[in-house]
Amino acid sequence: MEEDFTEVRDYYQPQEKKNSYLIHIILLVITFITTIIAGLEWTTGKIGPYEFNDLKLGLPYAISIIFILACHEFGHYFAAKYHKVKATLPYFIPFPPIPGFFNFGTMGAVIRTKSITPNNKAMFDIGVAGPISGFIACLIVLIYGFTHLPPVDYILTIHPDYFSPDYGKNAVNLEFGSTLIFELLKNLFSNPNDFIPPMSEVYHYPYLCVGWFGLFVTAMNLIPVGQLDGGHIIYSMFGEKVHEAVASISMIILMLLGAGGILSSFLGFHFELGWSGWLFWALILYFFIKVKHPPVPHFEKLDRKRMILGYIAIAIFILSFSPTPFIISL
Repeated sequence: MEEDFTEVRDYYQPQEKKNSYLIHIILLVITFITTIIAGLEWTTGKIGPYEFNDLKLGLPYAISIIFILACHEFGHYFAAKYHKVKATLPYFIPFPPIPGFFNFGTMGAVIRTKSITPNNKAMFDIGVAGPISGFIACLIVLIYGFTHLPPVDYILTIHPDYFSPDYGKNAVNLEFGSTLIFELLKNLFSNPNDFIPPMSEVYHYPYLCVGWFGLFVTAMNLIPVGQLDGGHIIYSMFGEKVHEAVASISMIILMLLGAGGILSSFLGFHFELGWSGWLFWALILYFFIKVKHPPVPHFEKLDRKRMILGYIAIAIFILSFSPTPFIISL
């Protein structure tokens, strides 16, 4: 009987692997398509239907966003492989184009670990590798975007009345909230003689839009709560008690920022800080990802190199976080 079971198991395992690879490929292809459409919407300001020849306009956006997400998730993946923790390849998560909804074409990407992480060193390496890899990818995309800004005619093809005194009046305006690293890169790498788009127009520029979005996703993952990347890092560096305190404070700050956004958006209060989405994200963290970090089988003090990397990750969070990532005004 044992031999028969082994033969059956050996027969099905290759098929399961093929099916798994097929799922990854299908999700990647669908995400590539949805990000092309999202890229078209953001960069042109137009909602379809589109002609086939228009699709090439969405390619810079789609390729850039897949690149950043892949760097982030493969950072986790290779760190898991290094520590012999079983992990899946990245699952890219497509987001369908919905008119009137914030649509970046994707909800990110994830990998799944399929075995226990043996200690906090492995937990730290797996947790920190993703955001650092993704952050470096964001820097590459943003530096390219700031050093290859199109001429001012580009914005005029989208908004012919851009320089008119009446531009934007009686219309809903969307502005991305800037971050410390975004401003630093803009000042370092853009040419002052070029037209540098304000944050209310930056989403029409695919590399700047994707780079900003990559920083936004990186910051969300580095929030030091539960099993987010930031939670793994703080737990592995400082232990359970410190992590619990930091996570609780982080949740309070998120809820305050979310409440500030709601009061500003729906009740007419004019707060400079806050976004209603932070409250929604806090609820997801509380009910699904949880605030506390589960224990690992073996915990020991991290070495100096890992501690330095951890502080670098904390700095990346501070540089990438925007308290008010989306500003909508009339």
